[in-house]
Amino acid sequence: MSDTYIQNLFAERIGGKQYGKSTAIYKFEKIKRAKRAALAANPGAEIIDMGVGEPDEMAFPAVVAKLHEEALKPENRGYSDNGDGVLKTAAAGYLEKVCGVKGINPETEVLHSIGSKAALSILPAAFINPGDYVLMTTPGYPVFGTHAKYYGGLVHNLPLTEASQFLPDLDNIPADILAKAKVLVINYPNNPTGASATPEFYAKVVEFAKRNEIIVISDAAYAALVFEGKPLSFLATPGAKDVGIELHSTSKTFNMTGWRCGFVAGNELLVKAYGDVKDNTDSGQFLAIQHAAGYCFDHPEITEKIAAKYSRRMDSLVTVLRQSGFNAKKPRGSFFLYVKAPKAAVKKDGSRMEFKNGEEVSQWLITEKLISTVPWDEAGANLRFSVTFVAKNEADETRVLNEISKRLSDVNFEF
Repeated sequence: MSDTYIQNLFAERIGGKQYGKSTAIYKFEKIKRAKRAALAANPGAEIIDMGVGEPDEMAFPAVVAKLHEEALKPENRGYSDNGDGVLKTAAAGYLEKVCGVKGINPETEVLHSIGSKAALSILPAAFINPGDYVLMTTPGYPVFGTHAKYYGGLVHNLPLTEASQFLPDLDNIPADILAKAKVLVINYPNNPTGASATPEFYAKVVEFAKRNEIIVISDAAYAALVFEGKPLSFLATPGAKDVGIELHSTSKTFNMTGWRCGFVAGNELLVKAYGDVKDNTDSGQFLAIQHAAGYCFDHPEITEKIAAKYSRRMDSLVTVLRQSGFNAKKPRGSFFLYVKAPKAAVKKDGSRMEFKNGEEVSQWLITEKLISTVPWDEAGANLRFSVTFVAKNEADETRVLNEISKRLSDVNFEF
């Protein structure tokens, strides 16, 4: 049977009749291809991967033991649907003890998620009608916007720039877009910039949301990965629960990316809407995983140890990059270091390589220096380094960072 008719049946949201015919290459695929080519050209060489967006270590042994203990219980074997009370109670306690958020009702204002990505893909179904606008920061994590477009929504991007401390400008959104805007998505500490929000910014967001009747979704996947002070939650802002919800995750804060578990908390009606759509989307995360996640939220000292490691690595990476001319500055949180991409690389032998954007710099670093980064050109030419590179111990960390310094020692970058 001919499959010609299949080509005509794809939804327009994923390309319609043209689905599968695009020759465009996603930037992460370009990076993978460049790494393979670099290894082929340099057999046995080590690529230092500074582009990894997930922890380099496993979950702590006590968490794995908790999973094993809970997985042995027959009462945990079946569908969990929207979960039981274990994770909900732990989440509410975590928000109060760690983030200073008081008064979260675990029964009505918390629901688990199968990771933040799943929650961000579910939520647009609850809010977005055709023609509605979503306000999203760029560069940023695009999942909510992608699904909003699936429902006929539109995305208005708010650029994050160094001049504004990588906070979105809420004062200059065109009036016609603002009139149709339903949701503002924010993410701090931010991926990819590593920037942190401030109490003043969150207070402004609450006022902005109330004045314009907009829902706020705070993606707090990196909230507890801070290098000084306490984690800052949007929900700790007076009035925040009136306008929004916050997403927390075990992925980055507890080295549990593959476990796929987190929670959504905040406004009761918004949480209920999320739960209603979720109930028709999945059958819930395995209760043993939820209970292990609850254990984590009851033990925030785990994240403190992880953050200390990232802070130590960040200090060294900033020093290494500044030696080569990068204006690298240690962020207050996350595991990302976001730097302006150079316009040229000049080797000590006088040879010169000029770059049009961050992507060209990233490809050059992989090919010439066997160092992998991620380019971000959405709001100026930039590179993202991650301190989640693989290292066996502190001595190996030092070795890796010294190797980066050695590989960059024969070049100066111009900006």
